[in-house]
Amino acid sequence: MVSDKERRIALFIDFENLVTNTGISPSTFDLQPAMDRLLERGKVVFRRAYCDWSRFREATRRLHDFGVELIDVPPSTRAGKNGADMRLVIDALELCYAREHIDTFAIASGDSDFCPLAYKLRENNRMLIGLGVKGATSPLFVKACDEFVYLKPPTTTKAAARRESPRKTSGERAAREIPPIAREVVAGLLARATGPLNPSLIKETIVRKEPDFDEREAGFSTFSRLLQEMERQGLLKRQQLNGRQWYVLPPDAAGSEKETGRGEDRNDAPSDAQRRESD
Repeated sequence: MVSDKERRIALFIDFENLVTNTGISPSTFDLQPAMDRLLERGKVVFRRAYCDWSRFREATRRLHDFGVELIDVPPSTRAGKNGADMRLVIDALELCYAREHIDTFAIASGDSDFCPLAYKLRENNRMLIGLGVKGATSPLFVKACDEFVYLKPPTTTKAAARRESPRKTSGERAAREIPPIAREVVAGLLARATGPLNPSLIKETIVRKEPDFDEREAGFSTFSRLLQEMERQGLLKRQQLNGRQWYVLPPDAAGSEKETGRGEDRNDAPSDAQRRESD
């Protein structure tokens, strides 16, 4: 997988799965948050959504506004079942083999039936990003992805923001809980390191082990802020080299604490490298 250039992303949406018993209704479905996350990683060159659109006419206008091609898959049985997932799989594999410049696939669904597709795409050196609603996504599919982004129902997002904002302002300086996976990865990497570690390596390792990791769920606006808190708790030491890039060292490593402390204030506005790794 290539990481040193802009990615070319193909987005496949299993629409019925995203709006059935997930808290997201067809009329309020908003693709913008998912598109924002994908556009941070590269260019979305292919966009398709699959379902029986006669059942979700109210959603078609919103999807058209994002340039999504709607693939209509009418019911194929009396019970109303359709072959949307099978059609999606076939199209994704065809694109994988026919368009080598597309190096990243995004599958918007929480269905574990897409696990075999995920394995095949990764086998063909494609990065796989999953998108789904947290309470309605199979853990098996999450683990099958290289990275997983949770979509939040609009009402849940607003209510959570109201509940969390007072806590953030009142205890902003208090020690916050470090996600266990972050502790585990940092400790393991530092134990084997022979020199300073790039923060992006730490973030990539965490995401490989836990594809749905998001530091914002633990209350940190960026990954750099999480590392700052870990330094305050004595789990690591950060050091700025050549006045630019920050690196991570073991907590007992020799270094100028004065330099690290002085640079922390400047680091409140992350560098380009930190912005890339914090997302």
